[in-house]
Amino acid sequence: MSALPIEDIQVNTLIDVPWITLVWNDPINLMTYVTYVFQTYFGYDKPKAEKLMLDVHEKGRAVVSTGSREEMERDVAAMHSYGLWATLQKDV
Repeated sequence: MSALPIEDIQVNTLIDVPWITLVWNDPINLMTYVTYVFQTYFGYDKPKAEKLMLDVHEKGRAVVSTGSREEMERDVAAMHSYGLWATLQKDV
């Protein structure tokens, strides 16, 4: 049995569409606490953390991180550990 020539081998590359972590508004956490979480966990400066917090508060949700599915699963778990409501989905 002979091997196929290299030019006959097809390599399929799956493009991992970026995933996003969404943090959702809730009636429990204070806005200052949500800002604190974004600064502490993601390392965002105060203006960025406050903007994301305001999106959560006023729009009902905010995209707080993007990356691979595994990274977003980690971020969602971290948000849950802080008591925030978070989900992940494919970025469209």
